[in-house]
Amino acid sequence: MLLKKSAIAGTLESSDVQIMIEPGHNGIELSLSSSVMNLYGKQIRAAILTTLAKLGVENAKVTVIDKGAVDCTIKARVECAVFRAAEIKENLPWGVRM
Repeated sequence: MLLKKSAIAGTLESSDVQIMIEPGHNGIELSLSSSVMNLYGKQIRAAILTTLAKLGVENAKVTVIDKGAVDCTIKARVECAVFRAAEIKENLPWGVRM
């Protein structure tokens, strides 16, 4: 999926995650900050990268600030940010077989 602009999804509230995404040139560049990094950092990173791959995003700069979100919230926020960045506004393909 081609990203056309920068986009953001989510909040900085407890149990949520904020995803900021912008077009990139060198694969996926992921910057992750989490209040539960020591416990769940690998799982959070995997959820983000798997979701991006399933959406066909190959080049992006992604900044994530996690406040303890569960996997389904992380995946939903990634989808939302990607659709916004790709300027997809109709017939959104939510939940792309994750």
